[in-house]
Amino acid sequence: IAAGVTNTNYFVTTEQGRYVLTLFEVLQLDELPYYLDLMKHLAEHGVAVAAPIADQEGQLASLLCDKPACLVACLAGRDLTTPNASHCAQVATTMAKMHVSGQTFTGHMSNPRGLDWWQRTAERVYPFMPADEVALLQRELALQQQQSFADLPRGVVHADLFRDNVLFDGDHISGFIDFYYACDDAWLYDLAIAVNDWCSLPDGDIDAERARAMLAAYQAVRPLQAAEVAAWPLMLRAAAIRFWTSRLLDFHCPQAGELTFAKDPGHFQRILQQHCHRQDFWLS
Repeated sequence: IAAGVTNTNYFVTTEQGRYVLTLFEVLQLDELPYYLDLMKHLAEHGVAVAAPIADQEGQLASLLCDKPACLVACLAGRDLTTPNASHCAQVATTMAKMHVSGQTFTGHMSNPRGLDWWQRTAERVYPFMPADEVALLQRELALQQQQSFADLPRGVVHADLFRDNVLFDGDHISGFIDFYYACDDAWLYDLAIAVNDWCSLPDGDIDAERARAMLAAYQAVRPLQAAEVAAWPLMLRAAAIRFWTSRLLDFHCPQAGELTFAKDPGHFQRILQQHCHRQDFWLS
C-alpha cells in the first residue's frame, strides 16, 4: 500500500478474508501493545476501527523479517480525497465516541510528539529552511511555549486522524485505521488535527461549512467546555505546527523504510499562516 509515511503496509488476501499487514519501520515490538490493545478495546466497545488479529499464540504482534509486524482486519471502503460536510460530521461523531469509549481503556501513553518534540525537530530542520519560514516557526513555537493545555479534558486521542486514516464505504463511514500515533492528550488537540486536514483548502484556508459540520457533530456527542472553546484558536495552530515539523523532518531527513513517502511540508505552513490571521473559528 503506497501510502505509509513511517510504516510499510500490505494487503493480504486469504481464504478466510482480507487483512492489512503492517511492518513497523520505527516502533519496536515492546512498544506495540499500547496501540494494539487500544484498537482491540475500541472495537469491543462499538467504535468503528480496524481490529487487530491475534496469532495462534494469542499475540497481537510479532517479528516478521526481523521487523515488528501485526495483522488487522481490512475494513470495507476507501479513503476520501474530497470530503463534504456530511463526511466530516461522521468523522467527528466517531471521534467523539472514541474519546468517550477510551475513558475506560487502562493503558497510558504520554504524547511522544508534543511540544518538546516539535522544538527538537525544528532545530534539526532549520538549516534546510528559508529565513522567513524559520522566523515563523520560531515565533509560533515561542507562543506555544507560553500556553498550558494541561487542564483541558483529556484521554485517548488518535493524533493522526487524516483523510487517509478513515475509510468510507460509499457515503457511510466504515472505520478509523492506523492508530500508531495514538496517545493520551487533550481531546481538543485531536479535534484540531482533524479539522486542519478534513476541512482544509489548497491555499491552507479552512472550508467553513465543513468545519461547522465537524464541530457541531462532535459536540452533539461531547460538548466542549468553556476552557476548550477559549483554547481552540491556539490549539488549531498547535496542530498545524505538529505536522509542519514532522513533514519537514520526513522531507529533509527521510526514513529508510520501503514504500514510504514524504508529504508536502508547505501545506501545513500555509494552514498555520491562515490560522494566525483568522477571525472566525466556526464555534458560534
